[in-house]
Amino acid sequence: MAEMLSYIERKSPIHNLTGATKLLCFVMWSTAAMLTYDTRVLVFMFLASLVIFQISKVKIREVSFVLILILFFLLLNNIAIYLFAPQQGAEIYGTQTAILTLPGNYDLTLEQLFYQLNITLKYFVVIPTALLFIITTNPSEFASSLNRIGVSYRISYAVAIALRYIPDVQRDYKTIAVAQQARGIDLSKKEKLATRIKNAASIFTPLIFLSMERIDVISNVMDLRGFGKNKKRTWYGYRPFQARDFVALGLLLILLVVSLVITFNDGNRFYNPFV
Repeated sequence: MAEMLSYIERKSPIHNLTGATKLLCFVMWSTAAMLTYDTRVLVFMFLASLVIFQISKVKIREVSFVLILILFFLLLNNIAIYLFAPQQGAEIYGTQTAILTLPGNYDLTLEQLFYQLNITLKYFVVIPTALLFIITTNPSEFASSLNRIGVSYRISYAVAIALRYIPDVQRDYKTIAVAQQARGIDLSKKEKLATRIKNAASIFTPLIFLSMERIDVISNVMDLRGFGKNKKRTWYGYRPFQARDFVALGLLLILLVVSLVITFNDGNRFYNPFV
């Protein structure tokens, strides 16, 4: 099974795009999703993201843990929005349709639910494509793509190392966890939560020291090879643009323009079905 947030190699139209294309497409996609509060645009983008995910041939179970974690924080975010701004939707849409009377200023309104629905849709639009971008792009090619659009190759290479390091940390964690369990330290659900948290410290301590040792080794190797001496460098993972890359960029540019036109057509970012 693939490690969380690591590159998953597949033969798909999404994988065949260059890293620079996927990066630019993701930037345009995220820009469209963040600028709009038009529910029609967000629903269309959400459905499109499901189609793109299907085309990529990435299985849901391969990113299920990350998705569950994101859904948990999304739930917390929605609860926090309601607790601290329970009438934000009514202020935005200019009407107040109470569907549940609660003490204080916490009447549950249809406008508030609609407002938080749009926020949830934003997450559903951006998160799947962000995950897809990470797991369908080879880290070396991603670094090449960043450098190609003007980012310093030092920063680009640091990002690539960070992405490569994620699966390494996960493998080290599993190895240390197995070794500790062999010594009799129980991390299963049979133990109480407090005991499991205490026992987990026996994993994180050696994991931190192992990570620091690996960082030191990599830094020394890069220094010995003169990394950062020259202003430019070539990339083994570089791939030139092909016709499919220009098609993808064109489609995303059209999507961005159309979404902005629909969103700001009436001078308001918010689609208001209550008027």
